[in-house]
Amino acid sequence: MVILLPALFALMFLGMQAALMYHGLAVALAAAQEGAREAASETGTAVSGIRTAEGFVAASTSGLKDTTVVGQRTAIRATITVSATTLSVIPGWIPTITQSASMPVERVT
Repeated sequence: MVILLPALFALMFLGMQAALMYHGLAVALAAAQEGAREAASETGTAVSGIRTAEGFVAASTSGLKDTTVVGQRTAIRATITVSATTLSVIPGWIPTITQSASMPVERVT
């Protein structure tokens, strides 16, 4: 019993950490997709895509911290990358996540 209870707690903490990381990855990917969608629109710019992604992360209650968003738009593709740290229940470990989304730029043909 003395060994079983700490092992059970460790398993619970690992499961909770996995859930927090998955949630952070999903929010970062959604923010990158929203930013890429904005940047790829016909009148969009890389700056507007970055602002859209930052606004998405700020509006969510995901627990993402130290968020950085970078993006670029060429004549063909718009790409937004979101990097952040997520909450940790394991002391001393700061998990970093990075998600990127890319879309073709809209243009009149």
